[in-house]
This record gives sequence, C-alpha cells and structure tokens, in this order.
Amino acid sequence: MSVTSMAQDTQTDNHVITVKVPNVALLDLESTASKNFNAEFTQATPLEAGEKITKAQDNSDTWLNYSSILVDGGASSRHVDVKIDELVPGITIKVKAGNASTGEGTLGSTGGRVTLSTVDQVAVAGIGSAYTETGASKGHRLTYSFNAPNSSYADLRAKDYAVTVTYTLADD
Repeated sequence: MSVTSMAQDTQTDNHVITVKVPNVALLDLESTASKNFNAEFTQATPLEAGEKITKAQDNSDTWLNYSSILVDGGASSRHVDVKIDELVPGITIKVKAGNASTGEGTLGSTGGRVTLSTVDQVAVAGIGSAYTETGASKGHRLTYSFNAPNSSYADLRAKDYAVTVTYTLADD
C-alpha cells in the first residue's frame, strides 16, 4: 500500500496591496482679517491745493494655501497664476507672494512683485507634491501695494472699483 501526499503550502507566499494616491490640486486664500478689503487713496492732510493723493496702505493680511500631488507621468510641476478682472484707471496694483512659511514637500518659489493685469501671471512657480498647511499665517503671505503713478495720473477717476483678484493652481 502506498500513500502519496502533495504539499500545497510553501515557506513563502505573497499578495498585492494596491495603494491609491489621488491627484490633488487645491488652492485657498485665508486672512487674518477678511479676504475682502478696502484700499483707500486719500487727500493729503492737511488739505492743501496742489498736493497729490496719498496712496493706499499696503495690505499683508492674506495668505495663499495649497495642496498639490502631481500625477505620475503628468506635469513635472505646477504654478499659481494671478490676475484681476478689471484695471483701475490711473492705479497700479501689485502683489508679492512671500516664501512659504509652513508646509512640506516641493513648495513653490516666488519672484518679485507682480503688476496685476487682466492676463494670468505667475505668482508662485515650481510647486511639486506639497502642502502649505491651512489657515492664516500659513503658506505664502500675499502683500498688495497700490500706487497712482505720475505717468497715469491723468487717467484717475473718482469711483469705488470692486476688483476681483483670481488665483489659479495650474499644471506646467
């Protein structure tokens, strides 16, 4: 009598774990006060004929936050564009994004002040898979400055202008 047995288990085995990482491209503006603010030019004090209006104060209350995970085989980086919906005659509006103060990963780099126009311009470049953390005082601090240059002073008109500033996180 003979018995044959077949071993079905071995000393090793394996299985597959599928790890899914999502494509993430999120952007948010946070503020220490309010995202919406007034930039008010004023008459010089004391009132004196012949004086130029006093420029609006710079505003640094807004912070740019983002979360980014690049697609494997897709764009090698992302950038943040900025533009306004309308120009204010006689007024130059500029914004400067500071270096990211918080976060991890390949955080974007910033350049100098961008003169805002109705055409997208790069405010932050070279963003990879990264996050800035969320909230005011996190990410890139935005500093807005305002000027009524002598070269365009003749274009000034008394009016309240509601200018929308749009930031877009886009693939390179």
